[in-house]
Amino acid sequence: AGLARGREGDRGTEREKQKGRRERNGRDGRRWAADGVEMRAALLRETGAGWARAASARMLRAMSTVVRDAKAAATAASGVDAELPGEPRQVHVKTEVPGPRSRALLAEMHAVQESRSVAVFWEMTKSQGNYIVDADGNTLLDIIGHIGSLPLGYNHPNMLAAARSDEWAHHLAQRPALGLCPPADWPDKLRDTFLTVAPKGCDQVFTSCGCGASANENAFKAAFIRFRNVQRGRELASEEELQSSMRNEAPGSPELAVLSFQKGFHGRTLGTLSATCSKAQHKVDFPAFHWPKAPFPQLKYPLEEHTAENAAEEARCLNEVRSILDSNPTPVAALIVEPILAEGGDLHASKHFFQQLRVLTEDRGIALIVDEVQTGCGATGTFWAHEEWGLKSPPDFVTFAKKMQASGFYSRPEYRASQPFRLYNTWMGDPLRMLQLGVVLRTIEEQRLLEVVRSAGDVVMSGLNELGQAYPEHVQNVRGRGTFVAFDASTGAERDALLHELRQHGAHMGGCGDRAIRLRPALVFSRRHAVEFLDILEKALVARHRAAASSAAAA
Repeated sequence: AGLARGREGDRGTEREKQKGRRERNGRDGRRWAADGVEMRAALLRETGAGWARAASARMLRAMSTVVRDAKAAATAASGVDAELPGEPRQVHVKTEVPGPRSRALLAEMHAVQESRSVAVFWEMTKSQGNYIVDADGNTLLDIIGHIGSLPLGYNHPNMLAAARSDEWAHHLAQRPALGLCPPADWPDKLRDTFLTVAPKGCDQVFTSCGCGASANENAFKAAFIRFRNVQRGRELASEEELQSSMRNEAPGSPELAVLSFQKGFHGRTLGTLSATCSKAQHKVDFPAFHWPKAPFPQLKYPLEEHTAENAAEEARCLNEVRSILDSNPTPVAALIVEPILAEGGDLHASKHFFQQLRVLTEDRGIALIVDEVQTGCGATGTFWAHEEWGLKSPPDFVTFAKKMQASGFYSRPEYRASQPFRLYNTWMGDPLRMLQLGVVLRTIEEQRLLEVVRSAGDVVMSGLNELGQAYPEHVQNVRGRGTFVAFDASTGAERDALLHELRQHGAHMGGCGDRAIRLRPALVFSRRHAVEFLDILEKALVARHRAAASSAAAA
């Protein structure tokens, strides 16, 4: 016992030392970053570009030391890592990314199908864990995870073992129309998968065609059905309503609206596209409902330095929401919001903001739809991001897709459609994707992957904050929960250039919003992957810094 107390005392002393080093490193990083910029400008003016380049190199070495110390301190903290046998130990880049074979494949694909959005062609059998092997043989750290839809990384042994089972083979051999003829074990499978992670208060589950847009589209329809039932005081439509609906006229086709937020993204079907408001390119040329948009808080970072301003900004946005709900010419039947506005630039708000949205909607009999297509299934360190809000009354709907493999929504019982076939399609889900989800949920529990996400996220956030102090022109507004993390570049063009540089150093990533770079790794992205990402990012930042210095010297 005495030895144990002694060791604990030693660890406490070491933690204090590490804390002191981090604080000193942070102060030094900010000072060196500021001093370095001024030093470089002065040297350019007074002694010429050669001396300035040498001074810049000295400054970068000093910054690199700061970041390495910060990463070492972060990784020394306790945490949980995923078990991934056979995973590569690090990235390996042999060619430019994309390389010659990838460029040839792009040309071949483009002859028959749109390919301008393609970033990487990958080798399915060679990719492993968090590492994607591209068509040119480059091993890249995948931090975008197929737009946040890859829960266990590549070729996870649990998934491969399950895929070899007879159960999976039978579902591969035929796909049932679940709304008409489900397998005999379908009720059991629903209870053993979807309902084990049902959000509090939402014990009904609807499964849709596979994408987030279909989940949100059907949630809209369910909200409209409930709203009209309450309006008319009964569940059955009148004969006039039935006949006028066939002409797309009122009262059968009523004027109703869904309130969403500026910069929000909820899908690209015609219904969800009327709620989407992230980029004009998504919407132009398509007919749309005249649905209102409320402003979403534009928080300033670091949060602790802008408490009053951010509170005022959230109050302003809540006032706008209240005004729209009370005075919009078209009655609002539902409000939809993402816990983090992902495609719009990873925009966050406080718990209080979301709590007030629940109060505003519930007081007016308006459905609250929480779009967890991107944030659900553990990406933020809790299974559902909205768990952190501490709502007194649960949402009316929680939509899901991406990492869940299947898509659909959970809802409160009163939102179940009042007659059959109101929400319906041929497939009504996919048993094979439900089997995948079962493997994902078991692996999350067995390998404590929510803890893995939180541990890796701590390393990422700590390192990004240090890099932001050293490279303030390239890393701004660091924000995130778990590994659902983003930061801003100075401009959209600089963001795109940095993403290209990151790929050349081995990190496969993506952007969002006007100038953000986002992380959407698998749930098995551990602390060592976080450290490797920070190393790659630092190399890319040095390259961008040197390119800027060379341009300034040439000018």
